[in-house]
Amino acid sequence: MNKRERIEIVFLYGVFICYILLLIKILLVSRISYSGPRSINLIPFYSIKEYIYSNSATIKRFAFGNVIGNIVIFSPLGAYLLLFKNDKRVITNSLFIFIVSLFVEIIQGLLGIGSSDIDDIILNCLGGLIGILGYKFLLCILRDEKKVHTAITIVSAIGLPLILYYLFMMRMRF
Repeated sequence: MNKRERIEIVFLYGVFICYILLLIKILLVSRISYSGPRSINLIPFYSIKEYIYSNSATIKRFAFGNVIGNIVIFSPLGAYLLLFKNDKRVITNSLFIFIVSLFVEIIQGLLGIGSSDIDDIILNCLGGLIGILGYKFLLCILRDEKKVHTAITIVSAIGLPLILYYLFMMRMRF
């Protein structure tokens, strides 16, 4: 491994650590001051259906942010899993994302922070799957894992300032 590849790997691990810190902040820390009613939804697609059939513009805006947000925040996890693991199987990595998402929802339910919702698990898994398939798509186009690593490094370099901004500068209120 040459010097450039080592620097790339250290950078990617650094960005991944920042991403994990961002996930913890969004999913757990920023919700500690949550003062709304504690809720647990175990019925798949119930919340999403409520969002769709609501007549309130405020609820629709919140719903859009919640649905898209749950998908977007787990997409990088799918790509990073394939980047760092030797096991590149979709099913294995999707199962890992499911377990992480389930764990987060259980913690939210036990600690009473935010709301625990099976729909969040479904959307998080969809986001992780998008990340996994994005990695596979890049591999199909570029036909070389080193080039995929370089492409993800470039995307990570673009995304790092955004992650740092959200982590340290912006007060996140959901």
